[in-house]
Amino acid sequence: MAALFGAGRGTKGTPCSALHWLAAAALLAAFTAQAVRPAAAQPPLNDAIVAPLDVATLFKLPERTSTVVIGNPLIADISIQAGGAVGVVTAKGYGVTNVVVMDHNGVVLMEKPLVVTSQPGRVVFVYRGPSRATYACDPDCSARVNLGDDPDVFDKVLAETVSRTTQALSAGASTSAPH
Repeated sequence: MAALFGAGRGTKGTPCSALHWLAAAALLAAFTAQAVRPAAAQPPLNDAIVAPLDVATLFKLPERTSTVVIGNPLIADISIQAGGAVGVVTAKGYGVTNVVVMDHNGVVLMEKPLVVTSQPGRVVFVYRGPSRATYACDPDCSARVNLGDDPDVFDKVLAETVSRTTQALSAGASTSAPH
């Protein structure tokens, strides 16, 4: 291939013909087209199930659903509701994976991409150098746990959230106990 482009000369010192240049251009175009061609087996993203992080997302399952598989369980999880007609996606991390639904014979009834996004709404990201903190601002701003935040900020907000939840569960248990 280098000989075709080398200083206007062919491989034996003869001038390159227009045919050589045309062949080289066609070969280069073929390689480029192959490199950018999307994988044929993947469903289009416009048919995706979109699940914002921290929000339960429902989707309808096909009839005869027996098995539901998540491509990457670090990105999302799915639970099947009684009756098997509805799936509930719980997003666990940002990214794209897929959902495959099969019947009891292993026949694929549905395959869709599953895209985990950030939660819509009034979220503010505050950057201090490489460190990031996330705030939910509706109507006032409060720190919230968000994947990708600085570990010190994330751990502090998570500890506060767990403490608050534990206190609420304790208070609820003491008020609901029979006297």
